[in-house]
Amino acid sequence: MNTLRLGTRKSALAQAQTNWVINQLRAAIPDLKTEVVLIVTSGDKGVEGGSANLKAAFTKEIEEALLDNRIDLAVHSLKDLAAELPKGLALAAVPAREDPRDAWIGKAGVRFREAPQVARVATGAVRRQAQLKHLRPDLEVVTIRGNVDTRLRRWEEGGFDGMILALAGLKRLGRADVATEILSIETMLPAIGQGALALEARQGDAVAHPFLMAIDDPLSHQAVLAERAFLRALGGTCQTPIAAHCQVTGDRLMLTGMVVDPSGTPCFRAVNGGHARDADRVGQHLARSLLERGADKLLS
Repeated sequence: MNTLRLGTRKSALAQAQTNWVINQLRAAIPDLKTEVVLIVTSGDKGVEGGSANLKAAFTKEIEEALLDNRIDLAVHSLKDLAAELPKGLALAAVPAREDPRDAWIGKAGVRFREAPQVARVATGAVRRQAQLKHLRPDLEVVTIRGNVDTRLRRWEEGGFDGMILALAGLKRLGRADVATEILSIETMLPAIGQGALALEARQGDAVAHPFLMAIDDPLSHQAVLAERAFLRALGGTCQTPIAAHCQVTGDRLMLTGMVVDPSGTPCFRAVNGGHARDADRVGQHLARSLLERGADKLLS
């Protein structure tokens, strides 16, 4: 391979993430040549194709380019990947994960717990919206769409008392300074794969895979495998308020998962642990335990 072609979206965050990946690759393989191929997805055009396909809207065209051999590697925010990848593609590498927590941006520097009753709080994720209603049923939760830059611009224009964004995206764009407070995992459980990047490649691509192994982080990889196994076992979509976070310490992992009604109640939350090599099993077991407790009614 003369040049490794990396495909990604045109958003500022996607390009920042891809440039970070390129820098990591070049640090490991100094003579590697790379080319960035910018791809406009249907999600970027505002054509999301229904709630069940929101994730695919931001990955479909990139994955098609990968399958058509127009690129060698796709760079995604891992939380954008569907639970099941298209046939012929694989999650080839997961670099070291950025901070997975959510950031609270409060008007006049007001912290989350101090926000006044009936405060208008903006976020796009149904996961955050449901958890907000569970934690603070007094709040007025407002849906906001668009990339990080668009949401920050809407925030600066006013009209909201608070907003929640992923800390990882703010950090990668050099905008972490706008955060008033970093919400703990216990307060706001992150999305599956939040903070991690997904390097997707063709299955069995003997040319691309050796490059990817140079920047794969085994702990981050096992953590997201457990989270994704949890998502698959639940059979949820990105319109289902599902959240999970896996912490890996040595050869042990601890997975926390949640399913919550869009109204905020009921909320099912549990923890399961195991050996890092059993990531799939840990995720599946945790999903089954929540389903048996009644989460199945929220997913039907």
